[in-house]
Amino acid sequence: MWGIQRTRYADCNGSEASEETEIVVNIGGVKQVLYGDVLSRYPDTRLAELVDCSLKSSEEISLLCDDFDPDTGEFYFDRDPEAFKCIIELYYYGEIHMKRGICPICFMKEMEFWKIGSDFLDDCCKYHLKEVEDELAEIAEKVRTILVDREGDPSAGGWQRFQICIWRLMEKPDSSLPAHIIAIVSFIFILVSSVVMCVGTIPDLQVEDSEGNLTEHPTLEIIETVCIGWFTIEYLLRLISSPNKIKFVLSFMNIIDFLAIMPFFVVLILTSFGAGVMELANVQQAVQALRIMRIARIFKLARHSSGLQTLTSALKSSFKELGLLLMYMGVGVFLFSALGYTMEQNHPDTLFTSIPQSFWWAVITMTTVGYGDVYPKTTLGRCNAAISFLCGVIAIALPIHPIINNFVLFYNKQQVLETAAKHEIELMALRSGDEELKAEPGAHKHVCGTGEWGNAMHSCHSDTYIPLLKDPRGVAGIHTPSMDTSFESTAEATEYFIS
Repeated sequence: MWGIQRTRYADCNGSEASEETEIVVNIGGVKQVLYGDVLSRYPDTRLAELVDCSLKSSEEISLLCDDFDPDTGEFYFDRDPEAFKCIIELYYYGEIHMKRGICPICFMKEMEFWKIGSDFLDDCCKYHLKEVEDELAEIAEKVRTILVDREGDPSAGGWQRFQICIWRLMEKPDSSLPAHIIAIVSFIFILVSSVVMCVGTIPDLQVEDSEGNLTEHPTLEIIETVCIGWFTIEYLLRLISSPNKIKFVLSFMNIIDFLAIMPFFVVLILTSFGAGVMELANVQQAVQALRIMRIARIFKLARHSSGLQTLTSALKSSFKELGLLLMYMGVGVFLFSALGYTMEQNHPDTLFTSIPQSFWWAVITMTTVGYGDVYPKTTLGRCNAAISFLCGVIAIALPIHPIINNFVLFYNKQQVLETAAKHEIELMALRSGDEELKAEPGAHKHVCGTGEWGNAMHSCHSDTYIPLLKDPRGVAGIHTPSMDTSFESTAEATEYFIS
């Protein structure tokens, strides 16, 4: 029998608590002796209601516990004893802290059973609980998306079904084999277009026009036109089949797609006005700028690369660290460029003509690039340069580690979320055997966090399994939302899963 030593605690007046009212509870086979005056500190909880059970009938007592032995006065609860160790801390310390390895969602069910509000949770535990709720909401959304991709909307009309079919074909490579083939073809067109754009700038592969100016080879122009045609058809099909046209147009990746095809048509329109318009200096500069904008199509690769998408998301979550890096570099550039100009301005062959001109030297020195086009010639200037690149190395190295950690955490989380969503879809195919699994409750284990709980985890005796997604192995069954299910908040999604 484990317990908390009686002599360690005192009542609110500072005197040793009375031992007259002793309450014996059996939590999952583990006995614990509690004291009435301690439990009465929180009178609205279930344990406090056990204090005056001598005045209650057997029916009222049966509503408070799973079983009661009138001979020994022992209350039996079919709950998790490890979670109860955390629950009992409320009566002695005024707050509850979840131990490592306990599923936060299951622990909230334990607190609900003992009639304890979530306000008594420690702040760090609340943050951990919020993370799990967000993860469950993300899984719910992923599962719903997969269901819609696979089954479609039965209530949709003919035109809506056609739109959904085109949308899956162009946006969901995993929905079918034709969609996967289209994604591969689109990826090849992006690569070919990027290579053609680069090869077209090689002078040996260019041809002279009637005025003696070098232009792209006709063969490369044909390949470019074919690629632009594919990109245009792809963009229009995705726009037509998009369920939300405004959101589609304002999406960052779709803006990139538009910028990749827009220069071709603008140049084509300008060319159609005749040579007189093309000879204008402003028009020629605009055409050159539009041709340079073709480099935006390389960002289309992010649509077909989950690694690039993860990198982008990791950088978005690392804005604070990137801001620190820029701040460190900005302060260093300003400081060392000013010192470099001050120390070098009296040298007859100085290369530091002004502080703004010295910014370039400070940047390439602090980043340890050192092109050698600008360099100090005095002894003090060289000492300043040595200190500047040492400070630059430190300034760059300090924020890099948090950025790498953010990338690793985000990548692992995405992998686990995708695995959990796919696992739920596989479980849907096995629903016919659910009754057999329920008939044998000892045949499965509840995987939660970094450990496995069998029948000892009495708070999870239902068929509800909640994964703690920080561990990639902790992918267990969860309630699967239907394709018509939508969630207005993370709390709603979490309630759906654990209900």
